[in-house]
Amino acid sequence: MKKFKALLVVACALLLVAASVFGTMAYLTSTDTVTNTFTVGKVKITLDEAKVNTDGKPIKMDDSIVQNVAEAERVKENSYKLLPGHTYTKDPTVTVEAGSEASYVRQMVTVTFDKVLTDAQLATQLDGIFTGYDAKWARNDKKVETKTKDGAKYTVITYEYRYKDKVAATTTDTKLPALFTGIKVPETWTNDDLAALGNIEINIVAHAIQADGFANATAAWEAFTP
Repeated sequence: MKKFKALLVVACALLLVAASVFGTMAYLTSTDTVTNTFTVGKVKITLDEAKVNTDGKPIKMDDSIVQNVAEAERVKENSYKLLPGHTYTKDPTVTVEAGSEASYVRQMVTVTFDKVLTDAQLATQLDGIFTGYDAKWARNDKKVETKTKDGAKYTVITYEYRYKDKVAATTTDTKLPALFTGIKVPETWTNDDLAALGNIEINIVAHAIQADGFANATAAWEAFTP
């Protein structure tokens, strides 16, 4: 009996030791973290053209005429005095800025007349006055609208020109070829023809949209909201 009690005491002592050991034991653990950092992509373009005088000659900011259009200042607008058979410099040029994602680019050329054009006038390819079209641009659409302002109606024609290639992501500014290089009023147009067309305003807007996420340019432009 005494021997059994002794064994019991020893067993209790061992249990107490075990309880003490397990009570202070720490679990083996490991922790790792993945941190995701998101930067915002961009697509950014600028549109400009060579500064010209009313005769369409390229000029510097001090209005001095230059022989090479590359020497002219770059501006956002110009004014012209149209004469039959005369050629005027006009070179709308898009630059895709550094850091832009791959993108599709287009230019919308809007020609506004101060009167409603006749069917005969509308039958003329009026965008034919633009010369030196670059083969990298393709005319995709033409829209004719009759609008009203202050009770007077007038005609607006919008031409869409798409850059044929997808513009790759850029690390430096990427200048695309000019849509066209000039304006030339056909020699067959008389002063009466020009008077019949009325005053003309040409407005050009460039658009760019990311290429990623779209099967092609058509799908991208269908989703585009100016």
